[in-house]
Amino acid sequence: MFSVDLSDKSGIVFGVANRRSIAWAIAENLNRAGARMLFSYQGDRLRGTLSKLTSDFIDPLLVECDVTDDAQLDNVFEKARQEMNSLDFVVHSVAFAPQKTFLQPFSSVSREDWTQTMDVSAYSLVAIGRRAGKLMTQGGSIVTLSFLAAERVVPGYNMMGIAKAALEASARFLAFELGPKGIRVNSISAGPLRTIAARSIPGFGTTASKASSVSMLRRNINHREVGGLALSLISDELGSGITGETIYVDAGYQAMGMILNPDVDE
Repeated sequence: MFSVDLSDKSGIVFGVANRRSIAWAIAENLNRAGARMLFSYQGDRLRGTLSKLTSDFIDPLLVECDVTDDAQLDNVFEKARQEMNSLDFVVHSVAFAPQKTFLQPFSSVSREDWTQTMDVSAYSLVAIGRRAGKLMTQGGSIVTLSFLAAERVVPGYNMMGIAKAALEASARFLAFELGPKGIRVNSISAGPLRTIAARSIPGFGTTASKASSVSMLRRNINHREVGGLALSLISDELGSGITGETIYVDAGYQAMGMILNPDVDE
């Protein structure tokens, strides 16, 4: 059986909030493969959670970071430089939109809420990619997390859909710019997963149920499947030729055109 060996690799994971975080599923796979990681957290409460989650990881580093604060981002990458010397991968699983943007009509979004959502959810990848590129002296991989609302209307997702579209475009431009240095940048567009963030989206349960009934595999995905793809993209052996892509892990839902009645046999 082929196994991925990342025992000589180190990187940063942004976005672990708890065990149900997609970033955590990715981090578990990276840890099993032997990678060393620095985890960012925002606020003392999350530090305690991260400390417990990573207690059996390989010499983990925990550093506070608000991705909208350049000084804190600088500090994260300086800690990585001091402790790891160089970086091989970065996982970006960060997004935020004010709760009211999910509840009100999309056209009602304020300039302030638009700016905040884009800053946290899209610009943060650019800010992180710029810094990561300086430490990926032997090439590397940057992986970010997206969703189908980046290209199709998902009612209720509203402003976050716009931010995900900007995120995917930003990943492609970063892939182009960093490619000559051997750095790959890809987006994973995951199907509906039950996370803390998903709870803030009105009708998420209905969306997840519908997706499972009409996807090609007639089911939803799980966290492990997203973690597996991320591991492949980070691995030099498996993902070395993939960059600038948005890769779907959604049981085939995004590829469906005409939705047939799943209860009727063809």
